[in-house]
Amino acid sequence: MQIFREISAARTTMLAVASFVVILAAWLAVSMLELVDPVFLPKPHHVLLELIRQLGTGEYWSHIGISVFRVTAGFILACVLGIPIGIFAGAFRAGSAFLEPPVEFIRYMPAVAFIPLIMIWAGIGEWAKILLIFIGCFFQVVLMTADITRRVNPDLLHVSYTLGAGRWQAIATVVVPAIRPELVTMMRLMLGWAWTYLVVAELIAVNSGLGYAIMKAQRFLNTDQIFAGIIVIGLLGLFSDRLFAFLHKRAFPWI
Repeated sequence: MQIFREISAARTTMLAVASFVVILAAWLAVSMLELVDPVFLPKPHHVLLELIRQLGTGEYWSHIGISVFRVTAGFILACVLGIPIGIFAGAFRAGSAFLEPPVEFIRYMPAVAFIPLIMIWAGIGEWAKILLIFIGCFFQVVLMTADITRRVNPDLLHVSYTLGAGRWQAIATVVVPAIRPELVTMMRLMLGWAWTYLVVAELIAVNSGLGYAIMKAQRFLNTDQIFAGIIVIGLLGLFSDRLFAFLHKRAFPWI
């Protein structure tokens, strides 16, 4: 229990499993003792049976597929546009002075507040859901990328200038390679944000997706279906997070 001291992989795994066991045990105890009305807190095994039943239907897999598409599209669009802008703002003081104040201002606006405008701009089709997830991620991506860029060691740039590199060449050959490990970590964090905006995005005139399935279950107080949907979103988010962690470890083994 020493500060910042590494522990073995086996102990890490054991503690991770133990944390889920504690949560599950607390849920089981509260539900079995009926400290909360079963209508609002179903028993874990009821949720598991409902989850298995849902996953046994093609309709539920189509909900999963469309939700994954929406999250992926909104997240990729935010990164493709936000990362270059963030690098520009982080590398140049003029870019920071011009871009960061409005981005800082807009990022505090809740994405949900943009729903009426999104419906006007993009209608009620797929682009509306993707755009909401994009708005929820884009401004954070810009600011986090700018902050990562500013932390690049200036000595690396001075060496590149000495070797004859111009400004844009220095960015391409020095700044971008230097920030790639932290960019992957930032993208891993932002993907979590994208998943949190999924249910909100699927409030916009939908008849498909995990958010739609959860809201449909809520109308009939089918809380076991609500829990099942939440667990599926959590598992998808966990899978994508572990995928990013794996790619980070393979691409940057020295970190």
